[in-house]
Amino acid sequence: MTSWEGASVLITGGTGSFGRAFVRRLLEDGMVRRIAILSRDELKQYELRQYFNDDPRLRWFLGDIRDIDRLRRAFRGVDFVVHAAALKQVDTAEYNPEEFIKTNILGSQNVIDAAIDVGVRRVIALSTDKASSPINLYGATKLTADKLFIAGNHYAGGADTRFAVVRYGNVVNSRGSVLPFFKKLIDEGATTLPVTDPRMTRFWITLPQAVQFVLDSFERMHGGELYVPRIPSMRITDLAAAMAPEAEIKIVGIRPGEKLHEEMISVEDSRRALRFDDHYVVQPVLQSWTLDHVKGGEQVQDGFCYRSDLNDQWLTPDQLRAMVAPN
Repeated sequence: MTSWEGASVLITGGTGSFGRAFVRRLLEDGMVRRIAILSRDELKQYELRQYFNDDPRLRWFLGDIRDIDRLRRAFRGVDFVVHAAALKQVDTAEYNPEEFIKTNILGSQNVIDAAIDVGVRRVIALSTDKASSPINLYGATKLTADKLFIAGNHYAGGADTRFAVVRYGNVVNSRGSVLPFFKKLIDEGATTLPVTDPRMTRFWITLPQAVQFVLDSFERMHGGELYVPRIPSMRITDLAAAMAPEAEIKIVGIRPGEKLHEEMISVEDSRRALRFDDHYVVQPVLQSWTLDHVKGGEQVQDGFCYRSDLNDQWLTPDQLRAMVAPN
């Protein structure tokens, strides 16, 4: 079991949507001694300091995961690391591939090396549905990062540091997601909402659910696991209708590098996937541990694919309306 009492936690890319929610949860729980946020943007750090009213438990590191010396300094004395830093825009990646490789791949290897060098106990890297059967450069860099973190358990050798990966899909109200985009258009008086394809589906998870899943994964992990939550799907057309029932839906076509449906476990990876009540575990290709510690999971059926259009859980229009209603 993971003990958070008196622990020191660091989040790379901690000024993003997930980082803000994760920090808030740790501060509210009141168990950790210290929370460090490492990111490149001083303005976002300043804004987050104001949001948390300069809580004395928080520490602020300006730095880039491309700089391993800075990571070693920031990781010193840290027990747990959540690796959330990444470049994420699909179209930007296609035009600037080398920058995504430097951050998402080489930067991730730096996180692994620094964590082992200074003795961090547990590291969880945040992945994305786009890393499963990737069709764009961003997804390919995140798949490579996933594999680096899983292999990091072998690379650590006799060290105590252990690595796992958490992969989930579309996050409600996260920056750059469809919900705030639709909200902005509606607030501006739009009577038409653009939808790329009427068949398009997405997995749906709230920020509090994502934070809880990461915390649960720290509790479960032994090292080498890829955790995927079992979450509902929704149709983009249903979301548009829930947010603006009178609005016309305009089909604009799928953007370059965009998938019709989200996938979090491919058919090939499902051969190593175990199903639990609320999550899946994809076992590493090269196992460094036995499954004796895994209780209650069952092997998924042959040919299984965890994809948003094949899901057995769906959000109803009423549930969507409740989720997007203003607080």
